[in-house]
Amino acid sequence: MGLTLRLLRHGRTEWSDTGRYTGHADVGLTAPGRQELAAVELPPTDYASVVASDLRRCQETAELIGVAAVSSRELREFDFGRMEGATWDDLDSTTQAALLAYDEFVAPGGESVEAFGTRVDRFVAGLADGHHLLITHGGVIHHLLRREGVARHIAPGEWIDLELSRR
Repeated sequence: MGLTLRLLRHGRTEWSDTGRYTGHADVGLTAPGRQELAAVELPPTDYASVVASDLRRCQETAELIGVAAVSSRELREFDFGRMEGATWDDLDSTTQAALLAYDEFVAPGGESVEAFGTRVDRFVAGLADGHHLLITHGGVIHHLLRREGVARHIAPGEWIDLELSRR
């Protein structure tokens, strides 16, 4: 049967609208973000599971699209540590360069890209074959798309289906 993930990025937040790094900070959706989610229509699917990050913006997204989701800390965004709430321009050039290099990046006081990827991959490896709806964050979606060789930005409130190869 295989494993298919329907990846839905949470709706817009004040921090996403202003380009702030938002990892484990528990910010809620904006009014426009809520309105946009009310218009999201996912194709009907018999999901093997529906799981959302335990952060408020994902929990609100699940409620607004009308699904009952199990909460998971494993689907949290990358932990930006002391970078939380900062913008690109707030970062020093060394941190900017390390972030652009990506794979070896370790957020000051936060998570490494390697540990983040391991966390997300461990969650996915625990899913049974079938079609799963994951309501999560841009970084989680980016990681999963990147590991499958897909280069695509997913905006807040947008979704994509991804057929995964088991690793």
